[in-house]
Amino acid sequence: MKRLVGYARVSTDNQKDEGTIEIQIKALQEYAMRNGYELVEIFTDEGISGSKDLDNRPGLSAMFDCLESDTAVEGVLIFKLDRLARDLYIQEHLIRKLQDMNKTIVSIKEPDICSNDPMRKAFRQFMGIVAELEKAFITMRLSGGRINKARKGGYAGGCPAIGYVAEDKGLTIDNENAETVKAIFNLKAQGKTLRDICHVLTIRGYKTAKGGQWHPGTVRYILNNPLYQGNIRYSTVSTTRAELALI
Repeated sequence: MKRLVGYARVSTDNQKDEGTIEIQIKALQEYAMRNGYELVEIFTDEGISGSKDLDNRPGLSAMFDCLESDTAVEGVLIFKLDRLARDLYIQEHLIRKLQDMNKTIVSIKEPDICSNDPMRKAFRQFMGIVAELEKAFITMRLSGGRINKARKGGYAGGCPAIGYVAEDKGLTIDNENAETVKAIFNLKAQGKTLRDICHVLTIRGYKTAKGGQWHPGTVRYILNNPLYQGNIRYSTVSTTRAELALI
């Protein structure tokens, strides 16, 4: 029995076609059961683009942290290749990174995508090009309106960062989870490492945005997010909302 972790992602841009994150999770669980895989954990990025900005995908970062720390995990199970990345360069980079770690990748919709066979590699890259084109058309349609909204200091969409909730198409502070964010920054100010912070958060009972385990990649993403200082960034636009600052 192979031990795998799962990875699922949906973006708000194309959620009509991608379905909900729960649909992907259920498909991963059912596929693992049918094929005799032990699914150790499922990492998710909800409302997050599969573009080049890997720093904005905490679920993906946490997945690689898990693969590096748990040598018994043999690979990654995904619903479809474009859930890993819609950008061809990033797609191939992530697959190569997994191969360098001696981890396999299993896709429900595309068999044997990790093979080095020239035809399989060409097929994989062709699917990456198709996904990249789809993403480009979606971005072209939506970016104009979102950039205009961001210029006015509004919420441009996507899954809200932990510590915030989306209400009436705007962001407000979620007081309970805001305490989690403040605790993370306080621990960092005390000189704690990312792994130390994860350990302390777990002991104190702090929950992640999805209620899962804390991973260094998740903590790093929170520490690097300018929103916690009241700075909203979307594409090339940056605005300040002092009332949203948590630190």
